[in-house]
Amino acid sequence: MNPPASNSIWPRPSLKFRPRLFALLRQGYTRKDAVSDVLAGLTVGLIALPLALALGVASVPPEIATPFPAPAIGIFTAIIGGFIVSFLGGSRVQISGPTAAFVTVILLVVEKHGYDGLLLATVMAGIILVLMGASGLGSLIKFIPYPVTSGFTTGIAVAIIAGQAAEFLGVSGTPPREFVEKVPWLFTHLPGLNLHTLVIAAGSALFIHLWPRFRERLHAGRVPGAIIAMIVTAVLVAWFGWEKAAGVATIGSRFGPEAIPHGLPPLVWPEISLERIRDLLGPATTIALLGAIESLLSAVVADGLINDRHDSNTELIAQGVANICCPFLCGMPVTGAIARTSANVKAGGRTPLAGIVHAVTLLLIVLFFSSYAQFVPMGAIAAVLVVVAFRMGEWHELARLRRMPRSDALVLLTTFGLTVVFDLVIAVEVGMVLAAILFIKRMAETTEIAQVTTRDELETPEQVAHGKVIPEGVVVFRIFGPFFFGAAEKMEDALQRVGTLPKVLILRMQLVPAMDATALNALESIVERMQASGGTVVLSGPHRQPLEMMMKAGFIEQLGRKNIRAHFDDALARAREILNQPSPPLPDR
Repeated sequence: MNPPASNSIWPRPSLKFRPRLFALLRQGYTRKDAVSDVLAGLTVGLIALPLALALGVASVPPEIATPFPAPAIGIFTAIIGGFIVSFLGGSRVQISGPTAAFVTVILLVVEKHGYDGLLLATVMAGIILVLMGASGLGSLIKFIPYPVTSGFTTGIAVAIIAGQAAEFLGVSGTPPREFVEKVPWLFTHLPGLNLHTLVIAAGSALFIHLWPRFRERLHAGRVPGAIIAMIVTAVLVAWFGWEKAAGVATIGSRFGPEAIPHGLPPLVWPEISLERIRDLLGPATTIALLGAIESLLSAVVADGLINDRHDSNTELIAQGVANICCPFLCGMPVTGAIARTSANVKAGGRTPLAGIVHAVTLLLIVLFFSSYAQFVPMGAIAAVLVVVAFRMGEWHELARLRRMPRSDALVLLTTFGLTVVFDLVIAVEVGMVLAAILFIKRMAETTEIAQVTTRDELETPEQVAHGKVIPEGVVVFRIFGPFFFGAAEKMEDALQRVGTLPKVLILRMQLVPAMDATALNALESIVERMQASGGTVVLSGPHRQPLEMMMKAGFIEQLGRKNIRAHFDDALARAREILNQPSPPLPDR
């Protein structure tokens, strides 16, 4: 047998691991390149600091016991994960770290399985990512339907906003985990909101949103608005003593004065057992899929910005290694971050060195300035996350739902609703299953099975039925399109419309590019029925993939090799041979 066609959508397994850093350094690296990458890395490090801090706070609630303070977990995840992915990754400019997409699934894991469960789930997700990259599955991520990714992305945004509402408003107390319970709880507790916290949060959110419009006028370079908002609000809280005088919650009051230690995190080893692995397999798979989708999407965006092409499988392996390593240093899940990657490109980063400098910059900030983080108000942290959520949501897709195909709109709304009301694990699972069912339905609708008559002209000369004699006792059907299990039932319906089984049934398959086991089973049933009634099935023009499947299944021996013909003329000749009828006279020329 010859190998499958080279244009197959299925990637050939490859174990090639080609980090872009080493390849680029071998090509020659100039001093100008180094200066550009260092400056870009410093800029992205400043941008990543407030995001990593906010994501650490949002992902691990204060009531969850951790071996390292929650605010520091986000930052050290950005340091460790960012360094590893830049060092080993398949993209020139990818910046990795914690992202908002993981917040809801992390909260689900830590509340059900504790922080130790999150560590194990992250390691498992890293192993899954490495296996995906090593087996060449990086190119298949693009086949995840867009309504699914758009639905859960927007759902995550709504969940983050709802989760930060209490901190944003300065409402005291711990809100319920479930969305349907959280909304009425917030309305009930609105009279007790902290006005100072609300002003800080609303002012910070408005400043962060408007800052890009004024940054160029003020010649502020690439200084992120989130950094300025955190510094200014921290100074105000410390200067006026609002933490004690007005009850404004800060990182220090919530997580302790040593919320971000000066040293490195301790080495931890999660508890491993078969039972825990089984319980965490679903969340780990969701983390791996989210990490793969967001990383490769970010890499594609970066490719368009720098006119390059990333190595998707190498990138997945690097992301997997980062997710395996981070948990042992109290880290969270890591993935490529689109906003930070785009900022890296705009700041002049062109090689993975910029990502490495970004990680080193974060480390230096932690080592020398971490003691000031205790004054940052929780309202400012909530403002950063709310702005991030608004920017990540696919709100325009909700606005054009009426113009979408109903099936796509159903998938998007289902995934969105399940993400908000329940959790991301259920949403991704149901969304993928629903998208697969609708895809099968569409494929089945495109496949046609019709009876052929002598009036048919939509064929090549050797296949055309027009003007050819179809002997009495012979019925011809044409199968058009992929012959999968969704369309197999159409074959049975077509035979029922004929009524009495013919002596010879010709199935024209030259327009069938592929078939599956269910369709083959349908063919076997038809052959058995025909043979039981004394009839014969003849296949005309089967393509390579269906023919190989028939050979492996032993169907050709059941059918008879003489009953497989290259084109329609041969199939008609075989039918006349079975019926002991002479060939028709040749037309006059």
